[in-house]
Amino acid sequence: MHIPDDLQYSPDHEWIRIEGTRARVGITDYAQDALGEVVFVDLPDVGTAVTGGASISEVESTKSVSDIYAPLSGTISEVNTDLGDAPERLNEDPYGEGWIFVVDFTDASQLDSLLSAAAYRNLVEG
Repeated sequence: MHIPDDLQYSPDHEWIRIEGTRARVGITDYAQDALGEVVFVDLPDVGTAVTGGASISEVESTKSVSDIYAPLSGTISEVNTDLGDAPERLNEDPYGEGWIFVVDFTDASQLDSLLSAAAYRNLVEG
């Protein structure tokens, strides 16, 4: 299982790459492996105001449907529309081409609730 050290993580198995006041978000390698073959991604709408911890989209796989949560409060500024035609990118490249959305976050103090790579490893490895 790959857990890049340069990212932050949510307990809900999203990874977060901080880019100034923006956060690029996707699901972790652990999450995509647990889901199995991803067949559909319900993307949030650009311009949607989100609350940290709230469900904002879904990923459907051959095994189940899982919610995707906003790790931070803010506004969705970008979505990965390529996932509409190629949802398998979540399985093939979860930390690269498989990103899901970008949120312009409004409360930097919420960053303190995110997990480091080491803390996320402890969470998933038990």
